[in-house]
Amino acid sequence: MGNSSSRGRSKLGQGHGSKVAPSSPAGDQSQPMTFKWNIDGFSSLLDKGAGWTYSRVFEVMGHNWYLKLNPRDKDNKEYVSLRLELDNSSVKSDTIVDASFKLLIYDQSFGKHREHEVSHSFQTASTSSGISCMISLNKLKKRSSKFLLNNCCVFGVEFVKVTTLKVNTTSETLFVQKMSIFNEAKTYTWDIDDFFALKNPGYSPEFEVGGYKWHITMYPSRDGNHLSLYLKLKRTNDLPEDTANLVEFTLSIKDQETGEHRNKGTGRCPFAKNARTWGWSKFISLEDFKDSANGYLVKTKCCIVAEVAIVGSSKME
Repeated sequence: MGNSSSRGRSKLGQGHGSKVAPSSPAGDQSQPMTFKWNIDGFSSLLDKGAGWTYSRVFEVMGHNWYLKLNPRDKDNKEYVSLRLELDNSSVKSDTIVDASFKLLIYDQSFGKHREHEVSHSFQTASTSSGISCMISLNKLKKRSSKFLLNNCCVFGVEFVKVTTLKVNTTSETLFVQKMSIFNEAKTYTWDIDDFFALKNPGYSPEFEVGGYKWHITMYPSRDGNHLSLYLKLKRTNDLPEDTANLVEFTLSIKDQETGEHRNKGTGRCPFAKNARTWGWSKFISLEDFKDSANGYLVKTKCCIVAEVAIVGSSKME
């Protein structure tokens, strides 16, 4: 289901969105910066089992960070997992921190040996990189690798680039009303005497719900294979630019043999000046619609039913 401006059956959301504008980077980025984390007594940490152990908070490029380590992560077999997190003290609702970095596990005989390069956007909802540098526990403990030397392991993170971005946020507040006699659904029936005489699109006579004028829009053959149905708000002159009406509606094709509404589409959508039409571009295949056994099209006649109720409002800020 979607707004008529989209040509598919995809959903169209008009909720939270964000635009990102670059601001000046934080910190000196002329040289990569590295934080090393030495863990002495690693076997004692292994004895404690799975779970995250956290490093001290450290500052790099104007932000506070920490590493966290799970010595017995599970993915079919046991792994040592390492992640980077942005500390809450550096999280601001109006900024995103873009970081490129390498998570490191050191072979202590040959220096930096195993690394995992990551690019990640840290923001309010996601302060963790979400991606681990993982090495199997068996491989880490092998004597030949020297990852574990004298019961000590060395982990680290090398920062390649950190940029702070300013976020300009647009938000929507949705007010949903309790159902009452004042906003109960009203039903409109569109009896079509000659389906084959309809234009593409065809429009029902207008009807009123909630003080607004509406009509049903039908495309008898929008793509050659399907019948399309939409509910359209006729005029929005009294709707401010930043507001919308939340409308709960059902469109259905009546089975004229049984009187049942066997083919239905239901939506709960915001109707506004820039979104006056909602519905389905592929409501039913023309093959099913024209099949006399279904009772939708009897000779040239068909019947479309709309149930419409205004159940709330929204405001953009």
